Amino acid sequence: MVAVIQRVTQASVTVDTQCIASIAHGLLVLVGIATGDTHSDVQFMVEKIPGLRIFSDSKGHMNRSLKDIEGELLLVSQFTLLADLANGRRPSFDAAAPPEEARSLYHNLVEQFLALGLAVQTGRFGASMNVRLENDGPVTLILDSRAKEKSEKLKGLDP
Repeated sequence: MVAVIQRVTQASVTVDTQCIASIAHGLLVLVGIATGDTHSDVQFMVEKIPGLRIFSDSKGHMNRSLKDIEGELLLVSQFTLLADLANGRRPSFDAAAPPEEARSLYHNLVEQFLALGLAVQTGRFGASMNVRLENDGPVTLILDSRAKEKSEKLKGLDP
């Protein structure tokens, strides 16, 4: 599972000219669900994202989390994050999970964030959406639920 996390002063999602979600200060998180992702990938995101210390404290240092500032969270499913651009000019989306599998994990992700008591808004899974945001900083981070696993494998290759 891949997430593009953007610290925002505001963000919204529009479908067919209707605004379906809108947040003020918080995080816009674009989520790509890969083939093979499981509930452990969901749990990784749920444990990591709300606690990321990426909001400024009184000294201007990134020391506060979404929970600390009581910010809002806007989750948008975006399978294009799994695009493979290595060959040719047309992206391959073979790494993206099939829609029904991805939908289930996406909805579980939303439910898990809600269970934490966070103010959560969502895009519409599978819809063509217009996403507007005002990036604060700008601060944009990429979180991959399998990064730790990849890192540990690489460490095992060191002599």
